[in-house]
Amino acid sequence: MADRAKGAGSTWSPPGKDTGSAWSPPGKDTGSTRSPPEKMGGAAFTPNASADAGIPQEFVTYSAEKTIAKGREIAANLRAPVIVMLTGELGSGKTTLTKGIISGLGAAREEEVTSPTFTLVHLFHSNVIANSRQSPQPCTIYHVDLYRVESFIDLESLGLEDALSEQAIVIVEWPDRFTFRTDWPRVDIRLEHAGDDSRRIVIAGLSSEDR
Repeated sequence: MADRAKGAGSTWSPPGKDTGSAWSPPGKDTGSTRSPPEKMGGAAFTPNASADAGIPQEFVTYSAEKTIAKGREIAANLRAPVIVMLTGELGSGKTTLTKGIISGLGAAREEEVTSPTFTLVHLFHSNVIANSRQSPQPCTIYHVDLYRVESFIDLESLGLEDALSEQAIVIVEWPDRFTFRTDWPRVDIRLEHAGDDSRRIVIAGLSSEDR
């Protein structure tokens, strides 16, 4: 892994060697495998003390197109650096929502955004407003899928430390595979089936004035 300066307070470390901000698999076994998908839907998040989470907002979309449109609305309020955690069962719309987020950031067309289930990480580039700047700056958008990541060693091999050393937007599907603590601003989004093509979307971490 590249030896680069880390992002503000964000590091990767095995369980038992917590530096205060880390990805680590649940339990003490660095080779632990993921829980069955049907048990992942209720995973809880550790609140991010540095983010103004406010009151979680709930929305229902009634088609894939409406879910993509909601992603564009979310993109309009994202400022680098930020990490976006997407949870939900298989087929709940995580990648569909990401299509809207990434296209809303101007980094790619909707049809160019696909699930990185096998490649694990997709990179996009755009100009995005950073927290400390008033005008758009070059920004890398990381789209990460941890569904097939089985162990902390596998996670390390992705080189995600690099993402946390720059002004980036990191979108993570299946983040409940590992415990993650960071002082980066964080947005938690849960998606659920709500019948047919409808999806229930619960968003926490965007300030109330931005929604």
